[in-house]
Amino acid sequence: MVRCHATAGHSKGSRNLSDRRRNILGQRGEELAAAYLLDAGYRIVERNYRNHYGEIDIIAFSLAQKTKTLVFVEVKTRKNTLFSYPSEAVTRKKQLQISKVALDYLAKNNLTEIAARFDVVAIILPDNGPPQIDLIQNAFDLSAGF
Repeated sequence: MVRCHATAGHSKGSRNLSDRRRNILGQRGEELAAAYLLDAGYRIVERNYRNHYGEIDIIAFSLAQKTKTLVFVEVKTRKNTLFSYPSEAVTRKKQLQISKVALDYLAKNNLTEIAARFDVVAIILPDNGPPQIDLIQNAFDLSAGF
């Protein structure tokens, strides 16, 4: 049996180039999100936190309220909204994954008694023009699928 791994119109090299561009776009989005969050009164404690469940882009304390709240932030960046708005990429499956990472982080750091929430930073980063950054606080609840 012969298997072909190339898809029509895409060579392995062009796919790798596309992946690199997406990676660069994502990194740029995370840098913008971190700066935006700092300006909004967040104190960042972790970036690109990974465990065996997955990754959370930013973990920060929101200091804007009377009570300190730990915030797990997912950053989604797009060049445009041609296919969808960036926050629409935070699907139910992604929410479950982020929830698992967050619960593990809280347990490992003895933070299970503090207030926590999930925010999404949606960024549109066009080739020409300034970025559009939207902070969606309490974007979703801890997934009930556990």
